Amino acid sequence: MRSTPTAEAILAGDRRALAKAITLVESQLPGDRDAAQALLTSLLPHTGRSIRVGISGVPGVGKSTFIEAFGQHVIDHGHRLAVLAVDPSSPVAGGSILGDKTRMETLSRSESAFIRPSPAGKALGGVAFKTRESLMLCEAAGFDVVLVETVGVGQSEHQVAGMVDFFLLLMLPGGGDELQGIKKGILELADAIVVNKADGASEALARTTQQHYRGAMSLLSHDGFWEPRVMTCSALHGVGISEVWETITAFAEEARGNGAFEKARAGQNFSWMRQLVDEMLRSSLSTHPAVQGALPAIEEAVRSAQQTPLAAAQQILALSREPL
Repeated sequence: MRSTPTAEAILAGDRRALAKAITLVESQLPGDRDAAQALLTSLLPHTGRSIRVGISGVPGVGKSTFIEAFGQHVIDHGHRLAVLAVDPSSPVAGGSILGDKTRMETLSRSESAFIRPSPAGKALGGVAFKTRESLMLCEAAGFDVVLVETVGVGQSEHQVAGMVDFFLLLMLPGGGDELQGIKKGILELADAIVVNKADGASEALARTTQQHYRGAMSLLSHDGFWEPRVMTCSALHGVGISEVWETITAFAEEARGNGAFEKARAGQNFSWMRQLVDEMLRSSLSTHPAVQGALPAIEEAVRSAQQTPLAAAQQILALSREPL
């Protein structure tokens, strides 16, 4: 029988207990869900003290190389870093395809870093279903900088920005065509755009790309106090990494000073609650005996145009109200 990690062990910084706690919150078993919620409730007063940074970008942009260099810089400045790296899910086994600890070799050996790969599964937005809970557990364990690395730029990337304080978008040099292909909404979410691989023959191209993105960002409306920055860096050579960290800390200081930090966190918690209500309602519907029994016939009626989708939805909701 699997032992449940204790709040005391997590607060003491026990990495093994933290890993087991994240496994617990990711579990779909009803008993594990109850244990996970009890654990999270006890740890709640010890969360919320980190800087949460979302990192996204197109495949091949060098997210792992960037996080390796960035993470080491953050650790060198006295911080403890947690990386929640959401991998694409295997269509066969459902687990992570990529091995993040093999992609971030130096960082994974540091006692001040914790790297946790999680399969994205069927979740939208490039984040796993339980990323928020995992983030809270890392904060309780004393990690004061938490990075959420996403699968890549997708149509639901808003979900990433909805759980972090600072959203960073990594781009490649020569982004003319790439700029055309990026959804406007993604750029509007970014607190900073960083053009990576600004080295060697690509350095001049990276500077030109930086100017293109600055021009694009100037045409977009950005609510709030912060004017998004556009920078260049070479994660491979560690150039420009310190400027990225200085930008993030400047944002955090300004946000805390004017109250925007707490306001954004409160809004995120409210949105999270609404999302959980939706998920729990869907889960309740799918497991209700009356719904399960009638669902195949209802679905077939919709497919064969014998029943409208609205009538079918209303029928399912009516069935869900029947006593168990």
